Amino acid sequence: MKIVILDGYTENPGDLSWEGLARLGELAVYDRTAAEDVVRRIGDAEVVFTNKTPITREVLDACPSIRFISVLATGYNCVDYVYAKEKGIPVTNIPAYGTDSVGQFAIALLLEVCHHIGHHSETVRAGKWTNSPDFCYWDYPLIELAGKTMGIIGFGRIGQVTGRVAKALGMKVLAYSRSESESGKAIADAYVDLDTLLRESDVISLHCPLFPETEGIINRETIAKTKDGAILINNSRGQLIVEQDLADALNSGKLAAAGLDVVSVEPIRADNPLLGAKNCIITPHISWAAKEARERIMRMAEENLQAYLDGSPIHVVNP
Repeated sequence: MKIVILDGYTENPGDLSWEGLARLGELAVYDRTAAEDVVRRIGDAEVVFTNKTPITREVLDACPSIRFISVLATGYNCVDYVYAKEKGIPVTNIPAYGTDSVGQFAIALLLEVCHHIGHHSETVRAGKWTNSPDFCYWDYPLIELAGKTMGIIGFGRIGQVTGRVAKALGMKVLAYSRSESESGKAIADAYVDLDTLLRESDVISLHCPLFPETEGIINRETIAKTKDGAILINNSRGQLIVEQDLADALNSGKLAAAGLDVVSVEPIRADNPLLGAKNCIITPHISWAAKEARERIMRMAEENLQAYLDGSPIHVVNP
């Protein structure tokens, strides 16, 4: 059995091993694959792993040997999974591998907004402290989180991890979600409607999936309902935000700051308005990338393929 990995570099830039998958078949690993090379690289492989490389209807028609597709991520929109189902090809994903890492990163973004640790470290190395007339200085307002309110939009696994840490920091937690859970009720001070969350939160953190009803959920109208000087955190999906509206709110001071790990088009385009916005921290979609989380992806990818070979596929997104 031939197995091909189309874009393995972000999952494994060299600190992990593909040995587990190699034991299951003849394995070919490519760091990256351009769209024009997808069909050629798949060739007559029966098993295809992808992270973000699209597997379209045209690819599926051009590669009749494909029997199984696995996405090395939770999101699977890069695969035409509906057409794959028509062709009898199961598509699997990797759910819940990065819950703790992504929740931790949301708090890291917030703490960076509150303290600008990276910036102040750079100024020390540049000699500003050495030449300071005072024993200390700070270039940005420093923010204490205890006693403030975090509103979390999307209160599933990752939202709840973020909420638990926020509570440990002394924050009140409000949750807005499509459904309420007992685990969520044990963490949040209250489930509220969206308008209430926007109105009462000092920090708004996005942890909802991208659906038609959540696309652009942060926009000019919803921002207008927030507290003046609120902070926005997003390491969920970039398309949850209307980016020009957020940039306008940051530049006007309506929002004090934003911490983002995702944008609408990735890699970020040079003309993205957030690149020039005031008080906007942007990291390159790395919330998921802790080694421990990537090890879980690797292990679950092997489990997905083994389960398929055993005749009982798991984590199938197009049953």
